[in-house]
Amino acid sequence: MKNIVKILSILFFSAAMIVSCMPDEYELGTVDITSSDLTEGKAFSIEHDAENPNIVYLKSLMDSKYTPLWSHPQGRSQEKLVTLKIPFEGTYNVQFGVETRGGIVYGDTVTFTIDNFYAGFVEDELWTLLTGGVESSKTWLLDLDADGVSKYFVGPLYFYGTEDSWESVALYDEGKSGDDVKSELGITDSWNWKADWPGNTWIMNAGDYGTMTFDLIGGAHVTVDHKMLDRVENGTFLLDTDNKTLSMTDASPLHDSGRDGQVINWGDLKLMSLTENTMQLAALRDPDLSGDIACLLVYNFISKEYSDNWTPGEEEEPEPTLPDGWKDDVSQTINTTIVWKLSESNPIDWANLDGSMMNGWQAPEDYPDWLGTPDPSVYGDFSMTMNSVDSSVVFVTPDGTTTEGTYSLSDKGIYSFSIDVPTFTVISWASFAADANNQLRILQVEKDLSGNVTGMWLGARSSEKDEYMAYHLIPSGGGSESDPMQVWKSALVGKTFTPDVNWFVDWVGFPPDFEGGWTSSSTFGDDYTSNSWVWDENVRAVAESATLEFFMDDTDMKLTLSQTKEGEAYTATGDVVINTDDNILNINIPLVDYAGTAASWLPTTNTKSITGDTNDFYFVSHGGSNLGNIDTEGLWIGIISKSTAAGDDGDEVVIYHYVVK
Repeated sequence: MKNIVKILSILFFSAAMIVSCMPDEYELGTVDITSSDLTEGKAFSIEHDAENPNIVYLKSLMDSKYTPLWSHPQGRSQEKLVTLKIPFEGTYNVQFGVETRGGIVYGDTVTFTIDNFYAGFVEDELWTLLTGGVESSKTWLLDLDADGVSKYFVGPLYFYGTEDSWESVALYDEGKSGDDVKSELGITDSWNWKADWPGNTWIMNAGDYGTMTFDLIGGAHVTVDHKMLDRVENGTFLLDTDNKTLSMTDASPLHDSGRDGQVINWGDLKLMSLTENTMQLAALRDPDLSGDIACLLVYNFISKEYSDNWTPGEEEEPEPTLPDGWKDDVSQTINTTIVWKLSESNPIDWANLDGSMMNGWQAPEDYPDWLGTPDPSVYGDFSMTMNSVDSSVVFVTPDGTTTEGTYSLSDKGIYSFSIDVPTFTVISWASFAADANNQLRILQVEKDLSGNVTGMWLGARSSEKDEYMAYHLIPSGGGSESDPMQVWKSALVGKTFTPDVNWFVDWVGFPPDFEGGWTSSSTFGDDYTSNSWVWDENVRAVAESATLEFFMDDTDMKLTLSQTKEGEAYTATGDVVINTDDNILNINIPLVDYAGTAASWLPTTNTKSITGDTNDFYFVSHGGSNLGNIDTEGLWIGIISKSTAAGDDGDEVVIYHYVVK
């Protein structure tokens, strides 16, 4: 996959943590370096750019075996050469140090001077979003008020991994998984917990935390009125728009008293996001000071203007997104009468308002000690039988008690019942129950490769938190199981497929989940510029010439590939053996070959196959496709393109999209 982003996060570290941040190949220095050796001109140099004196170069003159440790106006760095772009006149401090076998040694602080203001360095949009622009000011508030209301974010404080940054926040906001983020950015300590304040009031007290005002009036100034800390700070700041960091001198961002002593330097900040109305700033929590793991404390801010104009209810709550045809799916999964049972593997979880699971437990061993392990002998005799013809419902609780009534199902997936939904214990202290309105809401619908419903998650909305208690129900009863091989034959045999020129290719995570993907049905087509590294007119010509025809030869499935290959007609026929358990098509001929085009590097066989068989092609249910809707949504099959086991820097599957010709 094209490396969209390969950026290492700028780490905020203290002297006590620098050793853990060193690269593996670092060669420790000797112990003979003293502070007096680390002087300007001898150990390092500070030089102004000849054409633009507002550009300053910090250069280590030490032997390469010493890793330089800079503390400068725009944060901290470990590079041999650091380039500073400073827009405002003033005197600035630099401290230089090195790591030796005897420990960290720093020299004395030295200064350099910027004589003039250079407007070119504050033209970036981020300066305007932060301050309102040159000769202007802008005031920010922590997104929690005295009434306990967060007006934009779900809470005033989130928690992220130490290597997270502007780039990873953007990827997480796009819905990327943690594994995707780590792979794309080449980082390891990446995770997040977006704590909602109503459900986690222990994080900090509700209150008026004061104001934080940034201005560009004759310089870069910041004034922070810490009402909860009872102090006012007047300082300066520098914004590094390239690395997305913010340095504050003689001031700190608005924060809570409970964490005031958990950060070594509140002036070293990562800019995690910034818009006209919102901003997220991260400080590094020190493990020694906090007694907890190192992580980024990400404080969420809103502009005063946004706060002043905000009205309750203005922001719409997120809601579950259900697949097309879901109402028929859950009403006629097998027939019009469906018996639903709690899953033996993962009967309960907690869910966000958008229907996503908070924990994602998949098996009994995944459940934590504080909850306990699911035991089907406790809840296995429960059933909920629904008849979509007369809208009747029968609940049978584990003790054998039967409750009969009727139900209705809204267009939003909310079940309402004419009788009180019974309550019973599922695990330890966690019980099955409806919400305060005697309702349960469909949060997710699960389907197999044929498009048949295999489960659904029902949620009981909490009256105290913005979340659901979620129950995993599995359909049973009525009808007989279909032959999985017959499902494959019905989906493929007798059909001819051709590469989709609009949604040509995508990249997803490793089997069996295949999460992710970043292209869409409008990525390719007539656009030969945006993704010219894999898509141009020559690639399209080959794609339009190619077909895959599935057919039966007695009891054997076959595939004939036809295409134009390097200007010549090419045809090959091979065997197709399907592993219905793992959804693998074993095809003993290569797939479409784009030799001589921009896509020539795309693999045609699975040379990095997990099983070791290069003929393995994974069936991937992507973009809402499955074996049941292959006629309209097409066929995605994939090959491993990157594998850490094979020495690559990540795990990745390239998937090709074919549509019925």
